[in-house]
Amino acid sequence: MAKIEADMTIEEIVEDFPELIKPMQEMGIQCMVCGEPVWGTLKERIVEKGMEDQMDEIILKLNALVEK
Repeated sequence: MAKIEADMTIEEIVEDFPELIKPMQEMGIQCMVCGEPVWGTLKERIVEKGMEDQMDEIILKLNALVEK
């Protein structure tokens, strides 16, 4: 079973786990622009949003959604 990690690119996540697009957007993590994945890693997007103190929690939530 694949696992979401901070160093995964947004493109990898969107490609492998398209069901996470909406949850990531709801968390404030921009992952799509005009139907295309944004560049960079999940960690970079989390830091960009100033949510680095929530990084572990976000990754746990995304992995829980993948496991469902």
